[in-house]
Amino acid sequence: MTYFLENTWLPDPAPAGTWQITLHNLSDTALTGFRLSLTSITRVMPSHDLHNAVFHRRAANYHEFSPKDAAPLAPGDAWTFSVSGLNRSPFHRNDAAKTAWITHSDGSTHPVQTGDLTHGGTAPALPAPRLPAGRLTLPFAVLPWPNAIDAAPGDAPVILHAAPGAAQDDLRLMLSVDALHSRLFPAARRLFQLSDVPGSRALRFANDAAIPAEGYRLDFGDDIILAASTAAGRRYGLITLAQMLHGAFTDPDFKFPATGQIADAPRYDWRGCHLDVSRHFWPADDVRRIIDMMAWQKFNLFHWHLTDDEGWRAEIKAYPQLTDTGATRGADLPGMLPQLGDSADRQRAFYTQQDMRDVVAHATALGVDVMPEIETPGHAACVLAALPHLADPDETPDSYYSVQGYFNNALNPAVPETFTMLETVFDEIAEIFPSRYIHIGGDEVAANAWLASPLARALMKRENLSGTFELQSWFLRRVKAMLSARGKVMVGWNEIAHGGGVPPEDTLLMAWENPQVGIDLAKQGYDVVMTPGQAYYLDMVQSDDWLDNGAGWAGPVPPEQSYTYEAEGDFPADLRQQMRGVQACIWCEHYTTKAWFNDLIFPRLCAVAEAGWTQSTAKDWHRFARQVRLHPTL
Repeated sequence: MTYFLENTWLPDPAPAGTWQITLHNLSDTALTGFRLSLTSITRVMPSHDLHNAVFHRRAANYHEFSPKDAAPLAPGDAWTFSVSGLNRSPFHRNDAAKTAWITHSDGSTHPVQTGDLTHGGTAPALPAPRLPAGRLTLPFAVLPWPNAIDAAPGDAPVILHAAPGAAQDDLRLMLSVDALHSRLFPAARRLFQLSDVPGSRALRFANDAAIPAEGYRLDFGDDIILAASTAAGRRYGLITLAQMLHGAFTDPDFKFPATGQIADAPRYDWRGCHLDVSRHFWPADDVRRIIDMMAWQKFNLFHWHLTDDEGWRAEIKAYPQLTDTGATRGADLPGMLPQLGDSADRQRAFYTQQDMRDVVAHATALGVDVMPEIETPGHAACVLAALPHLADPDETPDSYYSVQGYFNNALNPAVPETFTMLETVFDEIAEIFPSRYIHIGGDEVAANAWLASPLARALMKRENLSGTFELQSWFLRRVKAMLSARGKVMVGWNEIAHGGGVPPEDTLLMAWENPQVGIDLAKQGYDVVMTPGQAYYLDMVQSDDWLDNGAGWAGPVPPEQSYTYEAEGDFPADLRQQMRGVQACIWCEHYTTKAWFNDLIFPRLCAVAEAGWTQSTAKDWHRFARQVRLHPTL
């Protein structure tokens, strides 16, 4: 380490304050003719006030500065500069430079170690514990908690074995749950086997057509009887047994049922978890482990966010540019500059079509549906970098920017080749993903997008469209027709309803901006999945303490808030059938390491799992707080 960067936030001038940056030269050589690049979620806006530096450029989270004074920065000296005119005031210690580097006059780069953002106005307090000590209502380790349980605790058996006469399918399913447990907890004891041994307990399988499709019933006596009407129900019953055994083997406070019954079925049929792999790429092995964690907690839908401004992650054989230019970032790539947490070095990452098929097969074997997301029309900076012919050449450069700071980042509805590209992409995606759902994004298009495009203005005049969102609606209706022709249901974020929206039939929208949005969408006839940032966005910071980690636009989202939030709480009774379920969202701007992932995800992912499965009358925050500590990690 030869260079070190310090960040300080000063509260004046209100409301956004001042960002003060100090670069320390701890090398043995003077720095001359250099530039400082950094990535930061706190951004310098076009209108700003800068002292003691020259601001060369910004692309979303990427910033580039140089000293105003050309004098060499001697060994042991420091250069301090400050800027006001920020996009917002920072919320927490991670809201300034995540990564930084020096670019020398010869073009070579050198990394700079960065410190946390310090608060220049007050000394921060240490964050409080995220969970209370908790208390058990019954000494069984089951999450999500069953909707009906009446059981007496006893000692755990050494292992569970299949009773004679079990069907081959049931044996395979039982051993697949044992394998799931072993992947999640490699050092733990095995839970199931085929043969009776001293100290084991027999498990019998039964069919009961009266049990709901994902439900199960467990009767505990000398033997255990697992009854269900489907393989999904049997799998969930086996996972419940596996969790209780794992808890009893791991923590002496947990026991295993000696007698009694568990009768259980999920509250909602959509119990989803989203993963953004564009902002921070997760290798296929990590994706499979995340799906394992979902299956362990009885989620049934994996929403794979494969494309965004920062990178296109799905191989499309007809357009190799998308995973060449569009999946590569680096300091020497003006169209794909490094973003939050990146270094100066080139980074290329994507999934081959075989990778994606393998993930789908892994998830399907665990009862998890995989829904791909291909973002359109916004969040498309990587597409336009890879396929520049999709832009209107006469559109005014930098004429609009997204909330994330990307200039002119939406696919242009007036360029015919846009639809040719999308048709081809959906053909290849539909062949890889058997799910009936394809998510197309549809969110966060800037309110003035396309208005400086002569082609778009001509289209708007021809189609009698007024403004950006009516043009977006026109665009998305064509996209919906593409999906319908391929037998797919369109899923998107709540902004799809803007500007007239799309036909509600075979359309499902995700309410993310706030809870009321979901009710408003249901009134318009849409089926809705609730995923409000104020409860289910797992990148949100978990307290308002400066020293905590995470994003802050939706306010702090402590675990108790995620747990106690009732997604259908204010839904009118006549609209509740349109509230399909709930979903956690893992947006990965801040997730630069597995440690950050685990710190932000848990225990809130488990809280959303229980929100999707357990009726409100069976929920108990203190019981959950005691049980949730047994969760697996990435």
